[in-house]
Amino acid sequence: MKLTPVGIDIAKSVFQVHYVDEETGEIVNKPIKRVKFLEHFANRTPCLIGMEACGGSQHWARQLTKLGHTVKLMPAEFVKAFNIRNKSDAADARAIWLAVQQPGKAVAVKTEPQQAVLALHRMRQQLVKFRTMQINSLRGLLTEYGEVMGKGRSALDKAIPAVLARVSDRLPAVLVDTLREQWNGLTRLDEQIVVIERRLRQWMLEDKAVKSITEIPGVGVLTATAAVATMGDVKSFRSGREFAAWIGLVPKQTGSGGKVTLLGISRRGDTYLRTLLIHGARSVLNHAKVPGPWVEQISKRRPQNVVTVALANKMARTIWAVLAHDRPYQKGHVSAKPA
Repeated sequence: MKLTPVGIDIAKSVFQVHYVDEETGEIVNKPIKRVKFLEHFANRTPCLIGMEACGGSQHWARQLTKLGHTVKLMPAEFVKAFNIRNKSDAADARAIWLAVQQPGKAVAVKTEPQQAVLALHRMRQQLVKFRTMQINSLRGLLTEYGEVMGKGRSALDKAIPAVLARVSDRLPAVLVDTLREQWNGLTRLDEQIVVIERRLRQWMLEDKAVKSITEIPGVGVLTATAAVATMGDVKSFRSGREFAAWIGLVPKQTGSGGKVTLLGISRRGDTYLRTLLIHGARSVLNHAKVPGPWVEQISKRRPQNVVTVALANKMARTIWAVLAHDRPYQKGHVSAKPA
């Protein structure tokens, strides 16, 4: 059955809806208040509803799916190409209506537990960023008074007690006390980050899918929980290659006249998950005693960064294979083409 396409530009209070009435051919582009939104679609025949993947889209996608509709979440960059002229709510809804009818990889609609795990990741990521900013701020402020410290947390913790003792004789006590408080605040940030990681580890032990992919070298609790929560339904990807491309771990292509040139990685998809996979691959290359014959062969032909991304790509494919085929990770497994 062909579903009627509907474009929805969601917002805080008023949503804009665009579709073409099949019976009358009328072009409908009207605003609907938030409280009346689900009521508008409750008694309608199943539709193909398109929305931009933005704040609140996951919630409304789940609610509309419960009503029997098919929801396609699309990246804003994909939708932008269909907004031809002036930007407004009505123009955005029309652009989404046009975009939902085009082939393209949709953003996975996640369950509430999956989205909860991603929320933990986002809060941890924010705390790590704030901790890094705090460290750099302390180093920069003390540099103004001739006190230079090495990079990194360990160098700061080692040097700052003596630094504060030296500057306390010539700087106001209010400044020295504030600097000391800011340094002590790093410990509280550490504790918050550890608590979140412990909760993610507990979720890993309770989730079969997450636990299965932690056996892959370079995939720890952060990468495993983020991968399972980000991809949503693993069956939405046809292959591990498509999953790796969706993350942005494949080369960009450009060319004309039949000549194709491969560039650096596309960097599309989820930046956070791609970063975790690359860090995991770098850890394997730096710490594994025997990285494997595949890594050894490619290391002879390619620079270190290229090898790292190639291994991250392989890890992403392996994650998809373990989850899609529901089988444990086997180090020496070789996929065979069906006869």
